[in-house]
Amino acid sequence: MSVNSVINEEDQYIYKTLKRFKLVDIRDNYKDLIEEASEEKLDYRQFLIKLLQYEDKGKKERTLERLIKGAGFKCENTIENYDFAFHSYRHKGKIMELASLDFLKRSENIILIGPPGVGKSHVATAIGIKACEAGKRVLCVNANEFIDELSNQAYQGSLKKFLKKLSRIDLILLDELGYLKMDKEKESLFFQFIRHRYEKNALIITTNLPLERWGEIFTSQLAATAILDRLVHHSHIVSITGESYRVKGKPREARNNEPRS
Repeated sequence: MSVNSVINEEDQYIYKTLKRFKLVDIRDNYKDLIEEASEEKLDYRQFLIKLLQYEDKGKKERTLERLIKGAGFKCENTIENYDFAFHSYRHKGKIMELASLDFLKRSENIILIGPPGVGKSHVATAIGIKACEAGKRVLCVNANEFIDELSNQAYQGSLKKFLKKLSRIDLILLDELGYLKMDKEKESLFFQFIRHRYEKNALIITTNLPLERWGEIFTSQLAATAILDRLVHHSHIVSITGESYRVKGKPREARNNEPRS
């Protein structure tokens, strides 16, 4: 048997075994890693650590990619690209505190309040991405679409199963609550959802309505109070005021479209 055939058999064994053990990053890169170890004159222990670190890094990257994809973010906004200066840094300390994810450990809620365009969804998404980076399961969904899905699950007789599935999600982001008024049925289903997560899992809600106007979302102020009682308890409320980011961009765009002399 030639030397090349022996090497090929060894490579096949290494490749198949690493594939079976699902060590995909080592499997695809072990030859290069061996060369690097030889050039760096690593001993066996150092080489083993290098292999493990390479695989660990790859697994974390794939897990993050899967979690972000599964979350359903409309766009991948981050804390780093949020323009705190636009609102004179009024909320920076609180938002950075929330981005540390301590609220998630305590199963607390966040309610972000403000008019359209001030960055509520950006902040919610940025915190959601931080949660994904920490290995947490996240779901980001439009509030009205989510409530419609609750109604659909109830109609199919699978609401209990659906709520149990949602309980395995560490953080749910409900975006734009307050644009449509709920009927009695949807209000009851939303209350069940809130009660099911109460003190067990975290929730972020963005809304254009201040809390005292939540009677406009539900059938009565009494219903709004019952829901808010569980939402506001153990919650962080951030009210963002100011000019819209989208409005801010219009003058510059207009200038860019003007004829040049």
